[in-house]
Amino acid sequence: MTDWLTPEEWQAVILSLQVSALAVAASLPLGILVAWALARRRFWGHGLLNGLVHLPLVLPPVVTGYLLLLSFGRRGPVGAFLHDWFGIVFAFRWTGAALAAAVMAFPLMVRAIRLAFEAVDRGVEEAAGTLGAGPAWVFLTVTLPLILPGVVAGAILAFAKAMGEFGATITFVSNIPGQTQTLPSAIYALLQVPGGEDRAGRLVMISVGVAMVALALSEWVGRRVARRISGR
Repeated sequence: MTDWLTPEEWQAVILSLQVSALAVAASLPLGILVAWALARRRFWGHGLLNGLVHLPLVLPPVVTGYLLLLSFGRRGPVGAFLHDWFGIVFAFRWTGAALAAAVMAFPLMVRAIRLAFEAVDRGVEEAAGTLGAGPAWVFLTVTLPLILPGVVAGAILAFAKAMGEFGATITFVSNIPGQTQTLPSAIYALLQVPGGEDRAGRLVMISVGVAMVALALSEWVGRRVARRISGR
């Protein structure tokens, strides 16, 4: 099995899994908060926030990566602050690949969780409130369990999207083997080498397999949400 892929290719696969897992774990709390705000609150700037959340879906990924480089690069306002005060560097590091993947996957995560919030019967939450539970306790004991399938579905979709992210990642962190070369970047690099099509094809098979498993899990979770809401 180890001969099926070279050590460098395995490294790209493992790095992609690592990047995707970090992207989902780091963005999930913010995703829940933003989804709650969009689903439950009406405030000045609601449409602007919704537009900003979904902007990565309509912008060319290269543009998103360039904006990340301008903001989080060593000379960018956020990047310079993080480097000078905390020693954190994103540009041309694997953590930057996780940041780019999180930004690109964030809209899918928020949308799934927002739909779960909107499907919750507000009367159940209000009933818990009349029994003396505070807002935070109602959220933890009533709302969160009800939206949990949507949270899981959003996380799965975000993970799959992060695994396939290419344009923003290669623009922000380049394609450095062993450091920032993720699965899509490795496929791209192999396709530039004469005779690399077979090796690229094996990586494509892995990408397709991960995507299919993620979509199947998301569909299964979606059906569970529907059954839970309908009471069947």
